[in-house]
Amino acid sequence: MAKWLGYFDKYVLFPFKLLQAAKWADIVHICDHSNSMYTKYLAGKPNIVTCHDLLAIRSMLGEIPQSKLGRSGMSYQKMILSGLKKAQHIVCISNATRDDVCRIAERGKDTVDVVYNGLLRDLSPMPADTCDSLLSQLGVSPDCRYLLHVGGNQFYKNRAGLLEIYDSYRTQDPAGKLPLIMAGKPFTETLRTIVRDRVLQDDIRELQNPSDEQIRALYTRAEALIFPSLYEGFGLPILEAQACGCPVVTTNRMPMTEVGGAAAVYCDPEDINGAAETIIKSLASRNEIIEAGKKNISRFTRASMIEGYISVYTSQLKSPG
Repeated sequence: MAKWLGYFDKYVLFPFKLLQAAKWADIVHICDHSNSMYTKYLAGKPNIVTCHDLLAIRSMLGEIPQSKLGRSGMSYQKMILSGLKKAQHIVCISNATRDDVCRIAERGKDTVDVVYNGLLRDLSPMPADTCDSLLSQLGVSPDCRYLLHVGGNQFYKNRAGLLEIYDSYRTQDPAGKLPLIMAGKPFTETLRTIVRDRVLQDDIRELQNPSDEQIRALYTRAEALIFPSLYEGFGLPILEAQACGCPVVTTNRMPMTEVGGAAAVYCDPEDINGAAETIIKSLASRNEIIEAGKKNISRFTRASMIEGYISVYTSQLKSPG
């Protein structure tokens, strides 16, 4: 009942509230593309939609075979895509997402801008005493050296692939191997099976749903963030890690290469042994990677994000369309 009442609120009641609010607005900004179906109520009113990624729509179109949608999911994504096509203007958080939007929503590039996400928290390496205290809360020794992964269980986060990469890493460097801490959602049964089958229990540490400050402490002390995602809309953990002085090893695909720039180390996530070798090599250049990361995060500030949206608002209000 709660589910159906939610649908009634979203698709029947809210459009009326939106129409009333839009009367006084100069421009309407739909901040997440999953609500783009509301653009059909905004004809004649300047509007923009922020699109974070098209992964679900690409799944609906059969472009991502690892992700299957049910009948209701397919219908929902078709509604979102239709809304994106009707939007006056779209802002994407990366060029990778912009390329998808132009191709799939059949948009001209003059109707789609890129405004990068800014780091919304003031992140920096955590002071030693605070870091020690937070790590102790997690059961992590302050003098422990470890590799880190931060993420959920979505297929594109590639946590199963990460376990395979780590297994190869410890085989290639048994004397220097570091444990791997995986922070985020609880392991799925598939992940637990891989850990058992590969006998990784002594080297893998699962930390379920740590707080933001605990994650900051983990970034601060990690030898490297390992982030082998298959797809992303942006890849915020890359910037979070760099802001905390943590080197990043990530995927050699956009938008990871776009966000990490020259400051991250890249690997092919489907080349298990090659990715493991890249991790080993990156640890030898840790200090240089950290310094490059400090410079890279200057491209992703709150101020630049705000300026980007103000520029889009201004241009759309001046647009004759």
